[in-house]
Amino acid sequence: MKRLIRLFRTSIGSKLVVAASGILLLGFLLAHAAGNLLILKGPAALNGYADWMQGHPLLWGFRLGLLALFGVHVSTAVRLARENRAARPEPYRRLARLGARLPGRLMLFSGLLLLAFVVFHLLHLTVRVVGPVVQPLLDGAGRVDVYRMIVLSFNEPMLAAVYLLAMAALGLHLVHAIGALLQTLGFNHESYQPIIRVLAPALTLLVVGGFAAIPLLVITGTLRGGPG
Repeated sequence: MKRLIRLFRTSIGSKLVVAASGILLLGFLLAHAAGNLLILKGPAALNGYADWMQGHPLLWGFRLGLLALFGVHVSTAVRLARENRAARPEPYRRLARLGARLPGRLMLFSGLLLLAFVVFHLLHLTVRVVGPVVQPLLDGAGRVDVYRMIVLSFNEPMLAAVYLLAMAALGLHLVHAIGALLQTLGFNHESYQPIIRVLAPALTLLVVGGFAAIPLLVITGTLRGGPG
């Protein structure tokens, strides 16, 4: 156990922690985006899914585990960034080299921006203290009408803009992070680079597109508030 703790305190161990936690968070994002897209099937599908989630006995255990995972990912990444900056105080001369492209150079900034957005997102749709709907609406079955709450929220231009800007930051973060975590896990041979160059943007587009589609569909009028 002590040997394992010493490993995690090293640069290599810390990178492994960031990579492993990043994979789990990416899996959560994919599942979360898929669940949100039930909105395309209408109020009954989304509200039924949300009601099932809220009533699940493991919900709070999952939330606390996810919060701990997110905290480990962020704190370890910030510590690594500080150590790297201290070890290499001079900026890169070649901005085009791997890891020094714009998404890579903005990883810490985009990550902290996403942290702020997560807090905002929880205040908006979980705690419900920001946005146009403070008290939860109920659908015909007596369930929280998540469908109408989302549509009403994204009919507010400022709220829609916040979410779309956050998705742009998420895309900037993921497109570099996915490639970096694959290399950390050993896929750093030159022969893997063509796959990584395709896989990273493809997964990023899948996640960001899934989340961004909802406010865009509301803005364009494709999604409208259900009965209630």
